[in-house]
Amino acid sequence: MAKSAVFLDRDGVLNVEAGYIRRVDDLNLIPGVAQAVRKLNDLGIFCCLVSNQSGPARNYYPVSHVEALHQRLAELLQREAGSKLDAVYYCPYLSPAAGGVSVDFTRWSTWRKPNTGMLIAAAWEYDLDLKHSFMVGDKATDIDLAHNAGLKGILVRTGYGKKVIRGDYQHQTRPDYIATDLADAVSWICDSIEND
Repeated sequence: MAKSAVFLDRDGVLNVEAGYIRRVDDLNLIPGVAQAVRKLNDLGIFCCLVSNQSGPARNYYPVSHVEALHQRLAELLQREAGSKLDAVYYCPYLSPAAGGVSVDFTRWSTWRKPNTGMLIAAAWEYDLDLKHSFMVGDKATDIDLAHNAGLKGILVRTGYGKKVIRGDYQHQTRPDYIATDLADAVSWICDSIEND
């Protein structure tokens, strides 16, 4: 039987928004995030990272650096609360029009949010029920992704969230819930699942 999942953006949701992170040690968790992920783990809810990571397409750093950042993220989650992500998906691709310059990574991709490729791939690989799943992000494109794939979209006020709410970043969007942070989002998700 297909299971529900919580899809999580990375920068501004799990770790402190710091632009393009060029030093692995500069990736730091937002306070309370590890405990929020642990709550999902304890409930048996599938936790999946879905992140646009255009650094390789912009020639800022190689894919191996993105992988190293995700390794640090996993280590910090484990160290702080014994929590874990069940799967990690990211899109290193960027179209030429959006700023892609690397020969290997400059192209249009169905994986780049708000396109649904990463969610479809995860659903296929792990037997996930997208209609009963959630997306937590700090950008309008995260909410667009959620609605494009039939999920509930939660916008956190961390990262770019406050700017999106004010209309100062990207575009207006209609999240299903606006959360203070990931801990608040997880509480809302748990209530939604109980009442479903």
